[in-house]
Amino acid sequence: MTLTPPTLAPLSGPLPEELLSRMRAWRHDIHTHPETAFTEHRTSRLAAQALANMGLEVRQGLAATGVVGTLRRGTGPTIGLRADLDALDMHELGDAPHRSAIHGKMHGCGHDGHTAMLLGAAQYLSQDESFSGTVHFIFQPAEENEGGGRVMVEAGLFEQFPCDAVFALHNSPNLPLGTFSTRTGTMTSNSDTFEIAIVGKGSHAAQPEAGIDPIVVSSQLVAALQAIVSRNVSAVDSLIVSVTQIHGGDTWNVIPEEVVLRGTCRSFRASTRTRAEARIRAVCDGIATASGAKIELRYFAGYPACVNTTREMELAASAARRVVGAQHVDTNCLPRTGSEDFAFMLEQCPGAYVFLGAAREGDNPPLHNPYYDFNDEILPLGAAYWIELVRLILKPAL
Repeated sequence: MTLTPPTLAPLSGPLPEELLSRMRAWRHDIHTHPETAFTEHRTSRLAAQALANMGLEVRQGLAATGVVGTLRRGTGPTIGLRADLDALDMHELGDAPHRSAIHGKMHGCGHDGHTAMLLGAAQYLSQDESFSGTVHFIFQPAEENEGGGRVMVEAGLFEQFPCDAVFALHNSPNLPLGTFSTRTGTMTSNSDTFEIAIVGKGSHAAQPEAGIDPIVVSSQLVAALQAIVSRNVSAVDSLIVSVTQIHGGDTWNVIPEEVVLRGTCRSFRASTRTRAEARIRAVCDGIATASGAKIELRYFAGYPACVNTTREMELAASAARRVVGAQHVDTNCLPRTGSEDFAFMLEQCPGAYVFLGAAREGDNPPLHNPYYDFNDEILPLGAAYWIELVRLILKPAL
């Protein structure tokens, strides 16, 4: 489906300008003060205080810096709406007035905007009597790399805050402004990492026959790992094996004793994920035998795939259509090879993950780029989506 930007008119009328100003202020404040995995203390306090000022029940400290605000309106279903709090370990190069004040840390993925949109929705809904049920506003730490979603689940998120369904969204600068994309089934990839230590025998570079060269072995490994994708996985399946680091050697005339490779594996199917690890192990064993080097593989299971359930995806799409119109909502988008730790929540509870288009005209840096800055134009759309989703699922019984 080809998406085009809609005429932006969320809800039956625009959100109050006071609320939009407040969302922008929250977003810019959080952006200026980025905090990374499990250290989001200031951001956590900001969210908790805002929720308390709205009159919500507030629980702090779940998974160290996680926050859950609960809004109850009589009887009805219970849903969870999740936003992420953390920033990235990267240096911001943009020149926005609200740019990062902390060297080496920045909100390069838009979690500042996600938090502001969910707080805006909570503010609006706290004064709305048109629904019946319970909403848990979940502010999760450590989405980037450290699996804060898994930690929240293990800390008892759904035991303490039971949900009939749970939902999340992510901004997407590569989609037209104000469009939504989702699908039933797999939305994002499994993401695993690996480290391969190759121990050879050091020698003088002028006498390589006296040693076992781990650099040559590492070159063979890099090439062989790519053959897993082309020769061990079906052409209609997907697997990415990327070697992202090579460490070894200290000077020009010494063949080193050891080289270390590091990288990542991305897949969509559980069976492909399992097969990739098995084949990497087999390749390492085979090359070790052939070369005489010792090769040790350390394989780390990372984030599982985000898998949307059918009913919840349809509810999410319906809410999005209410905000931007059916022609601007794609319910059959391609899965993305990025990963997302909301997957751990979806493993425990039915739910859906959606992308909200945030493209700018002209210069439009992607996520995780040092010039990226969340597009404030979608703040009202994200908040409106959450509001309509609550109204749709928690509509009072007739």
